[in-house]
Amino acid sequence: MIQVIYAYGGPGQVKLAALGMDDVMSTTFEAPISQHIWETRYRYDADGSAETGIDATWWRVAGALAAVEARDEETWRKRFHALLTGFKFLPGGRILAGAGTAHRVTLFNCFVMGTIPDSLPGILDALKEGALTMQQGGGVGYDFSTLRPEGSEAPATGTIASGPVSFMRIWDSTCATLLSTGARRGAMMGTLRCDHPDIETFVDAKRDRRELRHFNVSVLVSDAFMQAIEADEDWPLVFPLAAAGESHGDGIVTREWPGRDAPVACRVHRVVGARALWDRIMRAAYDCAEPGVLFIDRINASNNLAWRERISATNPCGEIPLPPYGACDLGAMNLTRFVREAFTPKAQLDTAALGEAVTTAVRMLDNVIDASSFPLPAQQQQAHGSRRIGLGLTGLADALVMLGLRYDSEAARGVAADAMRSICHSAYRASVAIAAEKGSFPFFDSALFLDRPFVRALPDDLRDAIREGGIRNSHLTAIAPTGTISLLANAISNGVEPIFADRYQRAVLDAGGGTRQFLIEDDACRRWRARGAQDALPPGFVDATAVAPQDHLAMQAALQPYVDEAISKTVNVPQDLDFADFRSLYTQAYALGLKGVTAYRPNPITGAVVTMPGPEADSAHCCTIEREVD
Repeated sequence: MIQVIYAYGGPGQVKLAALGMDDVMSTTFEAPISQHIWETRYRYDADGSAETGIDATWWRVAGALAAVEARDEETWRKRFHALLTGFKFLPGGRILAGAGTAHRVTLFNCFVMGTIPDSLPGILDALKEGALTMQQGGGVGYDFSTLRPEGSEAPATGTIASGPVSFMRIWDSTCATLLSTGARRGAMMGTLRCDHPDIETFVDAKRDRRELRHFNVSVLVSDAFMQAIEADEDWPLVFPLAAAGESHGDGIVTREWPGRDAPVACRVHRVVGARALWDRIMRAAYDCAEPGVLFIDRINASNNLAWRERISATNPCGEIPLPPYGACDLGAMNLTRFVREAFTPKAQLDTAALGEAVTTAVRMLDNVIDASSFPLPAQQQQAHGSRRIGLGLTGLADALVMLGLRYDSEAARGVAADAMRSICHSAYRASVAIAAEKGSFPFFDSALFLDRPFVRALPDDLRDAIREGGIRNSHLTAIAPTGTISLLANAISNGVEPIFADRYQRAVLDAGGGTRQFLIEDDACRRWRARGAQDALPPGFVDATAVAPQDHLAMQAALQPYVDEAISKTVNVPQDLDFADFRSLYTQAYALGLKGVTAYRPNPITGAVVTMPGPEADSAHCCTIEREVD
C-alpha cells in the first residue's frame, strides 16, 4: 500500500513523499492528546495568528535554529525541517515552545543554579536567580549542602540557623507562585550531601505530601559512604567550620565541600551508623518514591570536564549533572522511526540511518546555544564555554515491540546498546566535524579532554580526530524523560522506559492550570492493531509492571557506557516488593556502575499521573513514573 502524505502550514502545501506503509512519516496527530499537547504547549499564536498545523511549528523551529548559521542558512533550514518532520527527532520542550517566537524565554529546559552562600543575603540572591530562571521557563537544580544545619549558631549575627529544608520551603512557595498560571509543570531538584548534619530531616521531608511539592530530592552518596555501609561503620555528619576559632568539640575532619576550592576543616556534629542512615534513606524511598540517589563521586570521576569543575547537583530529573550555572540543551532520537519492516520476521533497526540523522540533530542542538537567550549572564557564559548538549533517545520500548523483542530480554538490551552506541559515536563525530568549521568549545584542552575516562573509551580513530581537530561540545549524550514530547509524537513510549500499558489514562495540565484526563493508546500497539492483527497485543509486548526491577537496572546499565552525562530512569517495583529486595536494588545500581537510581513503588503519598482507565486520579506528586520538566 502506498500513501501520499501532505504537510500544511509551511511555505505552501508541500508534498513530502510517496512512501510504503512501514515508512510513513505522518505529520498528523493520531490521538487527541497529541493535538492537545501541541495546542497547549507548542503552538505559537502571534497577535491572534496561530500556527495552522504541526508542520508550521517545524518550520518555525527549523528557521530559528538555522538563522545562526553564517552560511547555507536555507540549506540547514530544510535539513532541520526534514529531521523534525514525522517526529524523527524531538527537541526539548523549551526549544519547541520558544524557538522563533517573540517570547522572552530560554530554549534550555533546565539549569543548575549557582552555589548558595551560607548567609541570608546570599540565600535571597540565590532565590532571586532561581525565580528569574523559572520565570523564563527553566527548571532549576540546587545543592543545599552549603547551608548550615538546623540549630547551629550564625556567629556574625548570633542567630540560630533553621537548616536547609526550611529554606527549600521558600523555593517551593516561589515556584508555586510563578506557576500559578499556564500549562507548564515546573520542577526543581534539591540535593544534600550524605554527611550533612540535616540529612535525616532532608530524607524524611516528603513523607508529608504537602511538603516540597515542586521539588525532586536526591541524596549525594559518596564512595566513602557506600564503603562504610558495606563495612557497617560509623558515619560522621559534618559541616565546615564557620571561622578559624569556632569550637569543634571532640571531632574535626577535612572534607571537600561545594563552593570551596580546596578541602576544608569540618566539625563533626554527630556520628550515626552508616547502615542505619542508609536504611532511613531506603525506607523513605520505599514509602514515598523519594529521595533518589546520586552516586556523586562516580559522576565527578567520569565528567569530561573534571579538571575545571566540581558537580554537586543535577537538573530536576537527574540526567544532566551540571556545574554551577550549567544548562540542559536536550533532544531525543525517536527510535520508532528507524525500524524497518516492523512486526515482520525481517524487522530491523536501521542504525546507519539513525547515525546520519544524529549528525543533523547535533548541529541543531549546538545552534540552540547561540539562538537562545539566558535568564542570567553566568548561565550564558557557562553554556558558551562548554557547549554541552544532551542527545538521547525515546520510543525505545515501542521500537523493541516493533522488532518483536521483549523489553526485559538480553536481545533487547543488545539492540538498545547498539542504538545508543550509534547515537554516541555519530554525535561525537558530528561534533568533531562542526569544530573543524566553527571551532572547539572555549574550555577545550586537548590533552586533558582526551585523558577523561569516557573519551578514552571512544574508538581510536575518533580520538585521533579529536586530537587533530578538536571538538565542538564538551558533552553530547544524555537520556532524559520525554513524557510530554513523546505524547506529542503520537504517544510513543517515554524515553528509555518500558511501555506503561497498551491503553491507559493520563492526567495532563491544560492552559488554565487545571487537568484533563485522556485515554491513550500506545503507538506500537495502535500500529499493530491497524494491521488487522487478531491478537490485541503484539508479540514481544510487556508492560512496565511485568518487567522485573533487576531488568530495569540491566537496561540502564546496557546504555550507560554510551552516555557521557546520565540517564533518567525510573525502576518500577510492585507495591508488595519486600523491603530488603527493594534496598538491594540501590546497591546493585552502584555495583553496575550507574550514576544514580530512582525507584517507584506505588504508594498513597506520591499519587499518580498515569493510571489504567478509570476514575480521575489524585493530583500528581513531582516524582512519578512520568517525571519530566515539560
